[in-house]
Amino acid sequence: QVWDSLKGVLSYSSLLCFRMSSMSALFKLSMWIRHGHGYLTENLGIPVWGSYAVFGLATLFLGMVLGLVSEALGTDCDP
Repeated sequence: QVWDSLKGVLSYSSLLCFRMSSMSALFKLSMWIRHGHGYLTENLGIPVWGSYAVFGLATLFLGMVLGLVSEALGTDCDP
């Protein structure tokens, strides 16, 4: 009987679980980017601005690919 009264709380906690897992994924991504930047600048000898350019171009390319995939899989919303 107690669990029935907590149904709203459980759905809220599942939303928090999604948010926390999203934040965890963003943190892991930021650590990967930091590691990649360090590898490019320290091991390969690329200047800092070159590393920024690599990540900037990768971001643009990924955005274009995701936009194309989204457009290909999306449905037309016009009435």
